[in-house]
Amino acid sequence: MFSFSASSVLQFILRVPVGLYFFLLRLFLFFQFLAMLNSEIEDQVFNLFKDFMARVAKFDDLVNLGSILLTGFQQGLEFLRRPPVEKTSELVKNIIRANETQRLKSYIEAGCINSDDGVQNTNKLHTCQLGLRDHLSKGKSILNELECLVEDVNGAMENLSPFQDDSFADRLNEEASTDDKEEIASSLPKRNEVTDYAECMGIIYSMVKQDYMMQERVVSALNANKSSSGELESYCLMWSLRPFINSEVMDHAWKLIP
Repeated sequence: MFSFSASSVLQFILRVPVGLYFFLLRLFLFFQFLAMLNSEIEDQVFNLFKDFMARVAKFDDLVNLGSILLTGFQQGLEFLRRPPVEKTSELVKNIIRANETQRLKSYIEAGCINSDDGVQNTNKLHTCQLGLRDHLSKGKSILNELECLVEDVNGAMENLSPFQDDSFADRLNEEASTDDKEEIASSLPKRNEVTDYAECMGIIYSMVKQDYMMQERVVSALNANKSSSGELESYCLMWSLRPFINSEVMDHAWKLIP
């Protein structure tokens, strides 16, 4: 912020040619307005970025919980699908014959599944499926919030862009002295920093959206009667790997927050 005494301003005005005086006055007023506006916009963009990353972290926590539910569904279904004892083996036949009891016979006839365990794992399947549907609902809500924040930051960037017009800055530089050029450069907004926030938000939103869509397809594909063991294993692997999330981009984004 500039600070002048009344006498120094008067002496300066009397010494400066009229044309140069009006140019410097225009430059001074521009700096004052630009500094105030840029500061407000930069603060707004940074706060939007922090809110955005906080919701991304919330989505990450949700994904981890979803992974636990998906694994639980897989384990419950694999237990219910566990094959019965293969009685064609002579060794198995001899073991059963040597230890045959009514309890063992009933257990084998039931497919080697304890009735209580069967009920427990059936309930587990139902609970995990409900949990995954709830996961999608919460994930969709966060995704919508992220989209709104991206729109907000794009709006803020549009307000910033008219004051970062290169041709305007070039015209000022052509008319200014060396000292003035340094002052102009210091007063211009930190475009690289501000655009870095906006670009990161756009890229991360796209990654999170693809990640969510993959999870949505996985949950929709789950079927206790049709999903094979191989499919379930692949679903769990893709869910935990999160192939659409670039860890380098995420690391860079977190480093932007002091």
